[in-house]
Amino acid sequence: MTTVRMIPAHEIVRRTFPRPPPEDRDRIAMAVGKVIDGALADLGYQLRLGRHPTQAGLDAHARSLLEEALAENAVEMPAAEKEATLQRVREVTRAYRRSELAGLSRPKTRVCLIDGKVGVYAQPDFWDGRARVFELKSFRAVPLPPDITLQVRLFQLAFPGFQTVLVCLDRHATPVETTSVVVPAPTAEETGETLRLAFDLGRQFGQEKVLEYVEGPFVPYTLGGGPAPQVSAPSSPEAAG
Repeated sequence: MTTVRMIPAHEIVRRTFPRPPPEDRDRIAMAVGKVIDGALADLGYQLRLGRHPTQAGLDAHARSLLEEALAENAVEMPAAEKEATLQRVREVTRAYRRSELAGLSRPKTRVCLIDGKVGVYAQPDFWDGRARVFELKSFRAVPLPPDITLQVRLFQLAFPGFQTVLVCLDRHATPVETTSVVVPAPTAEETGETLRLAFDLGRQFGQEKVLEYVEGPFVPYTLGGGPAPQVSAPSSPEAAG
């Protein structure tokens, strides 16, 4: 059997752009971001089932998510700030319902397999199952900062041939501002740099796995160039599961 070192895309980003330990305000921001992610995931799921969730139901779910996130991050939030936060979550969910993301599903995780030795798990937030993948941020990330550039580039390597779109639903703007940007495909030089970085970090920090037990789809790469001619990845949402 073949062993490989497996590492998720977010760990590559974290180790390339380390952040200091979060302060209380940072923990609150992290909690709010998690609440928004959970609220949008639940709303998207209901929309895909053809349901029409009420605002009251969405609000109750968001409140539950907020309490859980605050407890998980060991921070407190005054009652007035909680209500203001829930109002912002409500506004973000409304912006999401008006956006191109509404009801889209999340693609199955793909594995960029580099030289048959390092695998990188990569899963963007949404895809249309045909031609585009989307990454969502609840703040304005345009122009793309270096950490998000790296994150998106790893997604582009995992989904070659797909157009990559960064969508920002800026919760800090009043009203919530929606920005959608098509991210250019990486150049050959950028692809090589990203593959080398992922390979080096994977070899150093990745977990050893038996390749035959790792679930694909796989997108094979070599450090000497781009993707192999055949990508063993389904292109339809039905095939991806």
